[in-house]
Amino acid sequence: MMITTPQPSGNLPDRSIYERRESAVRSYARSMPRQFGKAQGVWMHDDQGGRYLDFLSGCSTLNYGHNHPILKQALLDYIAADGIAHGLDLHTDAKQDFLDTFEEVILKPRGLDHRVMFTGPTGTNAVEAAIKLARKVTGREMVIAFTNGFHGMTLGALACTGNATKRGGAGVPLSHVAHEPYYDYYGPEVDTAELLEQRLADPSSGLDAPAAILVETVQGEGGLNAASAEWLRRIAGIAKAHGALLIVDDIQAGCGRTGTFFSFEDMGFTPDIVTLAKSLSGMGLPFALTLLRPELDQWSPGEHNGTFRGNNHAFVTATAALRHFWSADDFQRDIGRRAALLETRLARIAAEHGFEVRGRGMMRGVNVGSGELAATVTAACFDAGLIIETSGAHDEVIKVLAPLVIDDAVLGAGLDILESKIREAMATDYAVAAE
Repeated sequence: MMITTPQPSGNLPDRSIYERRESAVRSYARSMPRQFGKAQGVWMHDDQGGRYLDFLSGCSTLNYGHNHPILKQALLDYIAADGIAHGLDLHTDAKQDFLDTFEEVILKPRGLDHRVMFTGPTGTNAVEAAIKLARKVTGREMVIAFTNGFHGMTLGALACTGNATKRGGAGVPLSHVAHEPYYDYYGPEVDTAELLEQRLADPSSGLDAPAAILVETVQGEGGLNAASAEWLRRIAGIAKAHGALLIVDDIQAGCGRTGTFFSFEDMGFTPDIVTLAKSLSGMGLPFALTLLRPELDQWSPGEHNGTFRGNNHAFVTATAALRHFWSADDFQRDIGRRAALLETRLARIAAEHGFEVRGRGMMRGVNVGSGELAATVTAACFDAGLIIETSGAHDEVIKVLAPLVIDDAVLGAGLDILESKIREAMATDYAVAAE
């Protein structure tokens, strides 16, 4: 299957408003300088006739693709019936439908009895609520996070984030968090779970008793580092032994991205708290949750709130997504099959150039060893009609976050572009540099 993308004509509309009025903080628009007006399924269309295959999926916000017809129709029907759009934390039909469905389709089949906390609309809100609750319940201040972790941009979540550039924007000290080495941070010969255990067991290590240990099973922004089930079980055991709560940040890795609804399923441990966002609404509508064990639900009414914690439109599309994709096992099996295809193709690409495949499930990428090379490749992919981005400490990992519903042939076509652009880059400047 060939993908061709028309290039913009010479008579472009005036776009100066962006330079004149939009903040310099914008980022994705710099590497993808087009104006998009329509999206459906796995495709995005610009206003100059270009069509782009989306391997970014809103950073895993669009696991079911753009404007999925079942989700879209559910929302259109709800709006046409004058359904509540904004409800703070009032009881609404849409909220009850979501809670009933989430309980029956997600929680009960997985043996989870967590309470559902509606936070503000984004992932960082869910993380803020999680760490605030852990400190409230335990009476402690310290949170243990991990190297290369990313948890959000508000101050509490940012303190748990490792990236120096992101942290530098805070303008104040980011305290009460210890960043311990993640799985394989020092290589496979160093057991970082053992290091953490030693530090917590040593009263002279300088590491205060933690309120929580906050971890991603796969570090989406940190370079697709995937922790082993054994390591995660040990971290869970360490948290329990030292009176800390285990928080799993499933904002990017959840909602099927790693192959199961939660990224920690079948790993032999249950988190005390789980954060969800991104693809939770199924359609890109802002929606985040913090899930917590019932005994941890020690909030006073209104002690943590947010004006937009009652996004009923998101409840509607989330409910439709859960019913359509997760009521049976077919979708999960399909993710597993497609993930195997992705892993095989990426392994072939990596083997050709001595690179490394990272990640798990449909959350995978190739570590090309250089942010400069990765940027060159992703720019070339965009020119060829493929939207794909990078992650990692030096942006050295080219990250594939294709929609989970992508057709096999279309997935293969996108990977053909990625393979060819890596090969072209390696055959030119980078081959010369290597000599």
